[in-house]
Amino acid sequence: MPEQASFTTHVVDIAEDEVVKRFRSWDRCEHLREWRALTLLASYAPDLAPGPLNADLTSVPPQVRMSRVPGLPLDRLLAGQAVTPGHLDAVAAVIKRLHTAVPQDVVAGLRPQPWLEVGVVNRLRSIVAGTRAPDDDALVRAAFDAGIPWFGRAADPRPEPHSVVFGQGDGNLANYLWDGERVRLVDFEDSGRSDRAYELAVFAEHLSVWDDAGIETGALLGRFELTKAERVRVLFFRRCFALYWLLKLLGQRGDRRATLHSQAARLLGILGV
Repeated sequence: MPEQASFTTHVVDIAEDEVVKRFRSWDRCEHLREWRALTLLASYAPDLAPGPLNADLTSVPPQVRMSRVPGLPLDRLLAGQAVTPGHLDAVAAVIKRLHTAVPQDVVAGLRPQPWLEVGVVNRLRSIVAGTRAPDDDALVRAAFDAGIPWFGRAADPRPEPHSVVFGQGDGNLANYLWDGERVRLVDFEDSGRSDRAYELAVFAEHLSVWDDAGIETGALLGRFELTKAERVRVLFFRRCFALYWLLKLLGQRGDRRATLHSQAARLLGILGV
């Protein structure tokens, strides 16, 4: 029997040398994005991600069959362990390769990453509208009271053509597999044409990265050569996603109350409050 793991949007059957991903939801074309990413990367960045074997994209549910890549998820490996320069170098290397491997003319023909397709501000606006202000925690309330007015003044930055990349669109460290020397990537259902600053911010602000694994943001971003415009954009998207995680955690305070406090302090710091 293959090992089976459950996720929010899909179920994965893991055998010795292959993986079958069966989607639980596919209304955002997750299955199509996944298959397109695997086929693109097989052509332009072999061994960065699983190799595409076959897919049934019209079945219910759709499924994608791919090779199994070596390594264990970094979120699990780094839990309670010190992050080494080697870990950060490997993470930065795989992100850089992902962003540069697919030619620009090919990237230009792809659909945007889902959040960018609808607009980060538009997507976050709908989440803000459905969240009640906290009234029982001074630090969290301070972060909420600082974040919401900032967001009310925010507008999506204009795209920078030179920063357009093929992006994974998901910062979850569980998708980064470490084999002891290098990192490979899995899970491309949110992939598409993206913005390098957006991709770096999504990764840097993911709870699995800075809270669970303890990856220091400055050490991570310092491994990328960013233009002045990109640094401004990274800060904008980091603020957006720091606010997003605060609002998300407000809905599950019983499970991650300590993380909620840390997230509140992080948002205040990123906003410069």
